[in-house]
Amino acid sequence: MATMKSAIEDLKDDRVPQCLYWNVQQVADWIEDLGFPFYRACITENLINGQKLIHLSAAHLPNIGITDFEHIKIVAKSVRDLLKLEEPNWNRSISLPPRTDIGMYLEKKAGTGKEWDGVTFAKYLLDNKEPKWCPPLSNHCLILPHC
Repeated sequence: MATMKSAIEDLKDDRVPQCLYWNVQQVADWIEDLGFPFYRACITENLINGQKLIHLSAAHLPNIGITDFEHIKIVAKSVRDLLKLEEPNWNRSISLPPRTDIGMYLEKKAGTGKEWDGVTFAKYLLDNKEPKWCPPLSNHCLILPHC
């Protein structure tokens, strides 16, 4: 019940990609519409639904049967565009805040279980006021001078 309620709330929120709640057939239709009807079986056999689509990066595509490098680039970019995620910047500084709010929400929502099934994007933002940047404090004693 909580899952259906959270899905309805998320589907009303324009910030949340609709594809998060796609079933396997909808993902297969999407890959076919993308111009790759021959990968439809890869999607259906691996049961890739909207929640699993979040994890479908260039590194994972060969594992499900998409092995052509040019196709991998197109599909990976299309997944990022579909999910409204920024392109990975491998040269960025580690001092910059990681990912967008929606990227962090999708990362959490990709998991399963009661903890995340009932969470909506709006609730996630309320519970995580500054989800982007939480510096580790494990070495703070090493930085401060001893008295």
